Amino acid sequence: MPYFTSKQTRDIRICKVLADVFCALLLLTFSIVFFGWLGGLIAFIIAEAGLLAVDWLVPSEDDAAAVVR
Repeated sequence: MPYFTSKQTRDIRICKVLADVFCALLLLTFSIVFFGWLGGLIAFIIAEAGLLAVDWLVPSEDDAAAVVR
C-alpha cells in the first residue's frame, strides 16, 4: 500500500506523518515502560516491523486488480 495516495493533499500528508511519529513515540514509551530499556527497544523494533509489513502488504485502491508486489 503506498504511504501517500494520489488523492491526498499536502496538508493530509503532513498530518499523516505527524500522527505516525506520535504513535511511534507512544509505542516506544510504552514498550520501554513495560519491558525496560533493552527489552523495550527490541519490542519496539518488532512492533514497528510488523506494522510496516502490514502497510506494505495491504493493497490500496490505486493498485490494479491482482497486483503482486
